Amino acid sequence: MEKITKDSLIGDVLEMDVDLAKYFFEIGMHCLGCPASRGETIEEACQVHGVDCDELLAKLNGALKA
Repeated sequence: MEKITKDSLIGDVLEMDVDLAKYFFEIGMHCLGCPASRGETIEEACQVHGVDCDELLAKLNGALKA
């Protein structure tokens, strides 16, 4: 299974598992249908939304393993 990194694109992450969208919603990222947001990296999204990137990555990768 692939590991999600700070350089992973949001669109690619959602293609791995659409249920991961809830973690983006939790950080206030409600624009996942927008083509621009799907082309952002995890790191870029965290910077824009003022979220700790390592914390989000831990949640996303933990959910993939579950």
